[in-house]
Order: sequence, then C-alpha cells, then structure tokens
Amino acid sequence: QVQLVESGGGLVQAGGSLRLSCAASGRTFFYAMGWFLQAPGKEREFVAGISRSGGSTRYADSVKGRFTISRDNAKNTVYLQLSSLKPEDTAVYYCAAGVRDYSGSRLLSAGSYDYWGQGTQVTVSS
Repeated sequence: QVQLVESGGGLVQAGGSLRLSCAASGRTFFYAMGWFLQAPGKEREFVAGISRSGGSTRYADSVKGRFTISRDNAKNTVYLQLSSLKPEDTAVYYCAAGVRDYSGSRLLSAGSYDYWGQGTQVTVSS
C-alpha cells in the first residue's frame, strides 16, 4: 500500500522559513512528485512539481523565488523549502506522487499525480 507522509509544518513568523518533507513508501519509485496547498475555504492549488530526474521543475507564480522543490530518489522523498514566508502562505500543504513519467507543464496538474499525503499545516503569523 502506497503511503505519503508529510512532515515539517508548523507555526512561523512572516519572513521565516520552513522545510517540508514527504516520505513515500509502498512502491520502489515514483515519477513526478509535487506539492499542493489548500487554504481555508479555497480549492486545492498547485505549489511546485519536480520530475524524477529533477531536471524539470515548475512553480506557482506566487511562490517563485521563495520556495524550492527537491527530491532524493534513494529515499523516495520530496522536499519543499519555504522561505520569505507570508501570512497568505498559510494553508495545509499536501504532497503528491505520480507513476507516469511526466515533466514540464504536466507537473502543474493535480491529475498527473496518483497518490496524496494527508497534509501538513503551515501557519504564518504577521
């Protein structure tokens, strides 16, 4: 059974940083991996995605230059470094993993991912 377990969320002041981790198990490897967020009362939205090789990454415009996605295939883990955090970044962050060899613009779509984590709360205070 595939499981994605996020960690690293918490409460941080505006301008601060956090590093989210997502460990995947139950399958030897995944192709695309990504992060999405859902703020209260809003739809889930794309944050960042990365291809298996790491050679292809995509970011939402709202996080470009502040967030960095990376992965360690040996550990089946994807990371999201959050920097220069703003109160509007407050949300539940979800990890996602796919079994199809997608890259480029396909990383932006929730439909490109087959498995999802339970989410980790990130709260940014002003």
